[in-house]
Amino acid sequence: MSRAFTVGVTRDWLLPGSDRPMVEGALDPLTAGGARWRFLDADPGYGTEMPPELIAPFDGLFVLGSRFTARSFAEAERLVCLARWGVGYDRIDVPACTEAGVALTITPDGVRRPVALSALTLLLALAHKLPLKDRLARTGRFHEKVFHFGIGLRDKTLGSLGIGNIGSELFRITAPLGMRAIACDPYARPEAAAALGVTLVSFEELLRQSDVLCINTPLTPETRGIIGDGALAQMKSTAFLINTARGEIVQTDALVRALREGRLAGAGLDVTDPEPLPPDHPLCAMESVILAPHALCWTDEMALDNARSACHSLLLCARGEAPAPPFLVNPAVLENPRFRKKLEQWRE
Repeated sequence: MSRAFTVGVTRDWLLPGSDRPMVEGALDPLTAGGARWRFLDADPGYGTEMPPELIAPFDGLFVLGSRFTARSFAEAERLVCLARWGVGYDRIDVPACTEAGVALTITPDGVRRPVALSALTLLLALAHKLPLKDRLARTGRFHEKVFHFGIGLRDKTLGSLGIGNIGSELFRITAPLGMRAIACDPYARPEAAAALGVTLVSFEELLRQSDVLCINTPLTPETRGIIGDGALAQMKSTAFLINTARGEIVQTDALVRALREGRLAGAGLDVTDPEPLPPDHPLCAMESVILAPHALCWTDEMALDNARSACHSLLLCARGEAPAPPFLVNPAVLENPRFRKKLEQWRE
């Protein structure tokens, strides 16, 4: 191949009001690997469908929040790899991606520790009533502190819906807290759970036993809305719900009802449905709820590690090598003649 492998970067990876990348130097591995990159000519908007003409000139894409439908791939004759900065791919039509002969990759190595630490941050803030005590200190109500004891975590039960990449890391970093660890995950290997000191339980037992329930599962047809009225009714009234995965996994109206009626002690939400929440949403006024704008895990470390991981997948394709799971989301693409033809030209 006489031309350079060309990568398009979605414009939501620009610093606001500038022409500079979100993290300086994060895309340098592309240049060092012999690829060229530039930002797309237009920004369709966060979560908005990517028009096909914007991606037609590129061999690879470095993507943050854009939505890709079957229409998006209508002119993807060159595109061989769509590298998602992050691990969620619910905005991407995976079958359409595969049909178009495009490898979809994610960055599980870049988000593992930062997202697990985000869940721990919410856990500690809820247990210690941090937002409330911050308000006491700021509003001259210092003396009221004696009425607001936090919750000790020793011997409490930490539950996780999902014990994959992030769920496993959460149990590793919370081990010193002395909490009992349980998880529900139909795909988990019992020996892997046992090595983490985690007991695998049914979904119902997870709900009933958890003092803190963390959502660590992808958004799929099976998990969409799985935490609704029925699930929340089985939880302890003293329990906390923490969601750093996807807002649509929790039915928002059901969560509001449970909190209002005192059937749940509180919630820590880095993700919501809808997202973003309107300022007048009931969750925004609840003192028992901690909210973050789907960015609690966003640190310089996470941004750089995600970018390096995405660049690695793109450069593999630039060398004619196919990415592999867990970075490759759609392994079926490896059998697609369109993908093999695109990849072969770079191998040659």
